[in-house]
This record gives sequence, structure tokens and C-alpha cells, in this order.
Amino acid sequence: MTWNPEQYHKFQSERFAPFDDLVKLIHVKPNLKVIDLGCGTGELTRRLADMLPDSDVLGIDSSAEMLAKTEAQVRPGLTFKQQDLQELDGQWDLVFSNAVIQWVPDHHKLIPRLIELVKPGGQLVVQLPSNHDHPSHVFVRDIAGEEPYRTGLDGWVRQPPVLTIFEYAELLYQHGGPELTIYEKAYPHILENSDGLAEWTSGTLLVPYFAKLSEDMKHDFMAEYRKRLRERWPESPVFYPFRRTLFAVTRNK
Repeated sequence: MTWNPEQYHKFQSERFAPFDDLVKLIHVKPNLKVIDLGCGTGELTRRLADMLPDSDVLGIDSSAEMLAKTEAQVRPGLTFKQQDLQELDGQWDLVFSNAVIQWVPDHHKLIPRLIELVKPGGQLVVQLPSNHDHPSHVFVRDIAGEEPYRTGLDGWVRQPPVLTIFEYAELLYQHGGPELTIYEKAYPHILENSDGLAEWTSGTLLVPYFAKLSEDMKHDFMAEYRKRLRERWPESPVFYPFRRTLFAVTRNK
């Protein structure tokens, strides 16, 4: 997939808000070895590094387009690297991930794998969207399953890998230990109208669909999507509660 940093950052303050809740789950200590999985353009990785005294922080991302924007964030103790988190080896005191693992399949296998990257006594701290059953997301899957888009996508429809908080809690306990925190929170956003919802999702949710469609089909897909959003939310402004899952676990010594 090709990511567009400018499109992603159209709702920067709204997308960044969960980060402030997530970092509260970190056991802040000096001299930590830290990795940020899916660092994006690096602004939040810089904030993470600045709150961890004398720590060595590495931000990784698979998107060259996003990483191209990280240069301004580099400083001693903070570096960035292009890498797929599924190919990662090594261990860290803190494995941190803000709004990334929703793109990785099979969380029953992924969560134990991420815990393996944590040193004994260290933490895994994660936030991911869990808004996949909101109409703004359901409409995309519905349209993708209809013609001509079904043929254009070769029958592909992205199935969200996100689990319930109870399933995550079980995995964290089994593979990490009993020192864990997990909760779900709805972040309230007020958008100008239903077109604002289309703009929001075009920076994330629609990216893998548009990567597979022709330019003409992308245009028609977006037009149909906007139509359904307007029918569902004819009013202005539009209240958009975005649900997210946040969790942290300390790996048993």
C-alpha cells in the first residue's frame, strides 16, 4: 500500500488524541531500549522519546512515504528505519505501537509474537482502532462486495483482524502475565458533514481498496461511498464516535 502523509494528517489532532492516553500506560524509567512499531511521520515517536529520559528509541515503518517525513524528528537517542514489524527480531524494554497492528492479520498469533519482542520485566503498550462495525466502515465492505467493484477487487474484501478486549486480555495474560491493563474508549469527533467522514476514511480505511482499483473505479467507488454516507448522515455537523482499544502488559520475569 502507498500511504499519503498529507491525507493522513488532515485530521491530525483527532488521530493523535489516543496517543496521550496510551503513553499514560507506560512505566516511565530512564535508559530504556524502545521500539515504536509503525512510527509514521515520526512526530509522536519524538514525543515518546522526549518523555523517556536517556532512552534509545527506534521508530520503524514499512512506508517509505511516511518515513520520508521523519528527518526533522531525528536526534541523539532517536532514529528511524524502514522495516516490516512482522519481520522484526530482537528484544526491547518497551515495545510501543499506536494505531498500526490493525493492518496485520491473525492477532491470535501476532500478540504472542509481539510479547516475545519484550524483555522480561518490560512492557508491550498498544493502541488500535476497533471501529470496524461503525457504518462508515461497514459501507466500504458492502460496496466492495458489489459489482463492478467485486470484479475489480477480484473478490477481495478486507476483513478486520481486531479482537474483543476480552480476547486480547486472555492473550496478554497467557503470554505476558497478570500485570495488564486493557480498555476500550470512544473518542468523540465533530465533523462538518458526512463528506468529512469520507475524507477521514480515505486516509486510512480506503487505502488498501484504492491500491487495487483503477482510477475510474476509485472515483466511482468514492462517489457511491459519499452517497451512502450522506443518506445516513444528512445533518451537519456529524458526530463521529471513534472506538479504540488500548492495552499494556508487563512480561513476566
